[in-house]
Amino acid sequence: MVHYSNLAGVVRKGRGATFDPHNRFAPTTSEAVDDGWWQEESPTSLATEVREERTRSALAWNTSPDLPFDRSINPYRGCEHGCIYCYARPSHAYWDLSPGLDFETRLIASTGLTERLQEELCKPGYQCRPINLSGNTDAYQPLEARYATTRAILVLLLECRHPVTLLTKGGLILRDLDLLRDLAKRRLVRVMVSLTSLDTELKRTLEPRAASPTARLRVIRTLAEAGIPVGTLVSPVIPGLTDHELERLLEAASEAGATTAGWMLLRLPREVAPLFEEWLATHYPERAGKVMSLVRQCRGGADYDPRFGKRMKGEGVFAELLEQRFQMACRRFGLNDPATLADQTLETSAFRAPRAQSDLFEQE
Repeated sequence: MVHYSNLAGVVRKGRGATFDPHNRFAPTTSEAVDDGWWQEESPTSLATEVREERTRSALAWNTSPDLPFDRSINPYRGCEHGCIYCYARPSHAYWDLSPGLDFETRLIASTGLTERLQEELCKPGYQCRPINLSGNTDAYQPLEARYATTRAILVLLLECRHPVTLLTKGGLILRDLDLLRDLAKRRLVRVMVSLTSLDTELKRTLEPRAASPTARLRVIRTLAEAGIPVGTLVSPVIPGLTDHELERLLEAASEAGATTAGWMLLRLPREVAPLFEEWLATHYPERAGKVMSLVRQCRGGADYDPRFGKRMKGEGVFAELLEQRFQMACRRFGLNDPATLADQTLETSAFRAPRAQSDLFEQE
C-alpha cells in the first residue's frame, strides 16, 4: 500500500486537522512535495464519508485505574466534531485510515450494536455496573442524528434498568431528554458535558463541528432543570492557551446547574502530537513555543507520558498548580460536594436481563 499525505498547513472549512499523518501500520509512505511542476491543489473543504460495519461485540472492557468505569460502548469510529486534540485519533489507524483528516471525514458507523448489547447483557454471570457511553468518540456527534444508535441503546438500558454514564460536547443529547429523565428517576444516569473554552473564535478552530460554548451551557441548564444529574469535564486544559479559563469555566457550569466537575490535561499520544503542533503553528504561531514548552514541563520533557496516574493530569509544578486551582474553584462554586456525590450513586440492583428482541420495543 502507498499512502499519499496531504501537504501540511492547509486549513479546510469545518475541519480541525490540517493534514493526514502517515498511518503507522502502512508498510510504505509517500510524501507530497512542491517541486515547481504543476500539482493538483488540495481542496479547501472535504465531505464526510460514512461506511457501515456490522459489530461483533458491543461492550469494550478496560482495567485502567485512571477511568471510573470498566466498560463502554462506542457507536461510531472517528468523529466529525474534528477536535484537533482528540486522544482517540490514533485509533483510526487500526482501520487503515489516517488519524488526521480521515478521522474527521471517513467515519465508521457500527450497526447491529443494540442487538449485540442485548445478547451480552443476557449472558449468564453478567454483573451490572455502569456503562460509559461512549469511551472513545462522542456518541452525540452529528452522525447520531442520522443513525440514532445512541438513542436505541438508551431505550434498551432503560428497559432493563441498567445504569449508564454519558460524556458529550454535542447539543444533540437534548433530543433524548425524555429517556434521560426516565433514567434519572430510577437513579440510572449521570451526564458530563465537556467544556474547553468560552472563546467562540478559539472553539471554531479547536473543535470546529462541536456545539458552541453557549449551546453546551444550555445543555447543562436544560438537563439540570429536568432533574438529570449533570456535571462538567473541563478538558483538555491546554497550558498557555486555555488554562487561564479554568475558573471561569467552572463558574459558568455551576451557574448553569452542574453539581460535579473534573478536569484533564491536554494529551498528545502518537499522531496527535504532530497534528496539534501543526495546528498551533497554523492558528496561533505566536503562542506555539510557549504552549509546547509548558506541555513538556508537565510531561517529563516529552510530548506525552502514557503512564497510569500521570497521563490524565501530568506532573510537575504547573500541573500541581492546575490541580490546586481546580480544587479551590470547586469549593468556591459548590461543585463536588461529598453529599451530592453520594446522592448521585447509580443504582445497579434493579437490573433485569432484557426481554427477547422480538418484544423489546413492543407497544401496548
